[in-house]
Amino acid sequence: MQRKIISDNRRARFEYSIEEEYDAGIVLKGTEVKSLRMGKISLDGSHAAESDGEIFLFNVHIAEYDKCFNFSHYPKRPRKLLLKSREIKKIIGAIQKKGMTLVPLKIYFNAKNIVKVIIAIAKGKKLYDKRQDIKEREWKRKLQRIEN
Repeated sequence: MQRKIISDNRRARFEYSIEEEYDAGIVLKGTEVKSLRMGKISLDGSHAAESDGEIFLFNVHIAEYDKCFNFSHYPKRPRKLLLKSREIKKIIGAIQKKGMTLVPLKIYFNAKNIVKVIIAIAKGKKLYDKRQDIKEREWKRKLQRIEN
């Protein structure tokens, strides 16, 4: 499976412990796809939530396309995610639990050049969890230095 990753939300893996991941399509306008091909996207502070029985992606900044004047898009508009109804019900049940949220991890083009989003059901980490992750990362780096 060939993927061309457009944007990766590395901050989400540090801030949240990932429980379950889903692969979803996303409804976009033509100018948004052109901006994505140029890599003009930011996932900082973005999240997904349920609205009227559907899942939407909020606060994803896709820059306006420079060469389009009349039919441009609003950069931070909510974007509908395309999931199976069984998955939507499962996600809604999970995010209604206390402390669970839905965060986008990656946006990429798949083998057929269709834009996809990997979203995850996640739980926020406490400060001591983050410190433990940092300690483990530093320990792994020290081991690699010793081996090399």
